Amino acid sequence: MTQAITSLLDQSIRLKQLVRDDHALVAAIAQSAALLAACARGGGTIYACGNGGSACDAMHLCEELVARYKRNRPGIRALHFLDPGALTCWSNDFSFEEAFGRYAETFCGDKDTLVAISTSGNSKNILHAARAAQKRGTKIVGLTGKDGGELRTLADVALVIPASDTERIQELHITIIHIWCELLETEYGFA
Repeated sequence: MTQAITSLLDQSIRLKQLVRDDHALVAAIAQSAALLAACARGGGTIYACGNGGSACDAMHLCEELVARYKRNRPGIRALHFLDPGALTCWSNDFSFEEAFGRYAETFCGDKDTLVAISTSGNSKNILHAARAAQKRGTKIVGLTGKDGGELRTLADVALVIPASDTERIQELHITIIHIWCELLETEYGFA
């Protein structure tokens, strides 16, 4: 069992080192942090959506921004598209694939940014949200993996984790979310 644990930790470490050494991806992380900061400074709202573990990451991002990351500070406007009543209503009456798109149509505007999270980059409901947000002039940050999928082409900034295992991709997504929060509170003065 110790060997299995060590092997899993080694996989995670190797991927983080790979991302750390990828200058283009590190630059995209910085660019996306700047986009989030500009949104917050400009009176916009940061929206987020995802499925499963990525839904939890969307909620995690929003709670870190609204409440606090490490420092006591005013809240940063952030909301996720995961209200159970609205999500299940739209999914039941119309379709699950369009539910996040409905949120984007309703809330997103040209001052806002949508963080769309999909490990494959091809989740249909995430793509619907990105397209609807794009139509409303909303900036899109895509957190994805594998080859980036279609989300890569819809995002203003696409952060594509170079891995195929969902769990490894998700580990890097939460790391990037924490990097954003750290940068917002330190480098961008939201503290």
